Amino acid sequence: MTDAPDQPQRRKRAPAMSVEQRRDAIAQATLPLLAEHGADVTTSQIARAAGIAEGTVFRAFRDKQELIGYCLQVALRVDPELDRIAAISPDLPLAERLAQALETITGYQTRVWQVLAPLRQARFQPRRDEDGTDTDEHAEAKGPQAQMQRLAGATTELIRPDADRLRIPPERAALLLIGLMFADRISEQLGEPLTPPAQLVDLFLHGVTTTGAPPTTTPPTGGPTTTGERTP
Repeated sequence: MTDAPDQPQRRKRAPAMSVEQRRDAIAQATLPLLAEHGADVTTSQIARAAGIAEGTVFRAFRDKQELIGYCLQVALRVDPELDRIAAISPDLPLAERLAQALETITGYQTRVWQVLAPLRQARFQPRRDEDGTDTDEHAEAKGPQAQMQRLAGATTELIRPDADRLRIPPERAALLLIGLMFADRISEQLGEPLTPPAQLVDLFLHGVTTTGAPPTTTPPTGGPTTTGERTP
């Protein structure tokens, strides 16, 4: 009696994705293509990168314009960065805490700009309703300004334990630090290299002079003076 030939093993099907999971997976595959090709990326390139049939792209999105708009939303998400900032140890010195936070925020800004820059160059506009508003009712809350405010809020909490050492409130300090980072980005566009986060933090905390002399500006009424005392 001969043994029966081996039966071909059935390939296990991957678990079915929800619509949102499928959209996210396609967007993640598309983001590097947007950085490379901008709005000229084709749906066939997207399907190939995502490992799916081109028709699957159009089952998840109405058209390429909707897909690119969704990719922008995905690129702007700051939740991973917020988690990394929240994980910074409060036992570290203030300068080290801020350097780690700024490195995270700089990485976020770089990632977003790699996608936004070629789309802006191509003058891509997300789809809008007939009344001129974004089709996404939560678009404003997901926009760049709102996401940077969330990052500023997380940075504020890193600064708060040292509030008694500051001449300005922690909220204001966080915004100024992020503003300094944006200013450094402008200098990069003028041909200057980016300043390392730790050096930016040092400039933020101690200024650009080497003398260590206190500033001569008068703080707002009720704020701390240059000697650490508060005005009446």
